[in-house]
Amino acid sequence: MISGVDFLTLPVQDMDRAVHFYRHTLGLTLPETWGDTWIEFDIGDVTLALVKPDGVLMPAGPVTTGTIALSVPDVDAAAEALAAKGVTFGQKVMDSGVCKMAMFTDSEGNALMLHHRYAPEA
Repeated sequence: MISGVDFLTLPVQDMDRAVHFYRHTLGLTLPETWGDTWIEFDIGDVTLALVKPDGVLMPAGPVTTGTIALSVPDVDAAAEALAAKGVTFGQKVMDSGVCKMAMFTDSEGNALMLHHRYAPEA
């Protein structure tokens, strides 16, 4: 019955600051805006929507119960590039034996991760 995920929403307090982070720090393309309360970025097959909570009746504050894993071909290189732009990582790149990952937050405190799976799960 469910065939995929169409979009994810992230609540933001300062839309200009968040858009700057996603466009200039992460380098995402801004294809669609819906006023100043809903701004979308396409990432592969999923849309990431930055949302001002008061504009769409969502609870305010960062998402604290989950992490969005952003797929990259080289976690070490991506983390180094983002660190050069001022992004702070909570710890050094982790290697699980199946994937590499590096945790950080966006400008609004939402949890993000750089992720690359390099081996199949056992």
